[in-house]
Amino acid sequence: MTHRFPIRVYYEDTDLAGIVYYANYLKFIERGRTEFVRERGIDQAALRRETGIVFAVRRVEADYFLSARFDDALTVETEIEQVKGASLVMRQRVLRGEVLLFAAHVVLVAITEAGKATKLPADIRRLLA
Repeated sequence: MTHRFPIRVYYEDTDLAGIVYYANYLKFIERGRTEFVRERGIDQAALRRETGIVFAVRRVEADYFLSARFDDALTVETEIEQVKGASLVMRQRVLRGEVLLFAAHVVLVAITEAGKATKLPADIRRLLA
């Protein structure tokens, strides 16, 4: 299943040339992942409160293809590639219409508040699979 999340490029997202600053794509895909998880019925605040588990980015491989500009309407696409015991692998893309601007391969790990990797509860893994 591909989750789609719309984003508008604001002035604050751009550099002096009106082009999206490269690090802001990471913010865009973070928002896409958050909404993907929320849509799957996972309340991350409750997960932390009830189990002490939070998600942390372990690795990001990013490819920049074309620039987004001020006022562009973009779509962040998010897909789960793999759900493991304590981690998730996701593919994400940022598009302007049908044009691919940015793609990322993201590995998330479930950690305790102390920062130690921990197994995801079975019900959470099922919601993500």
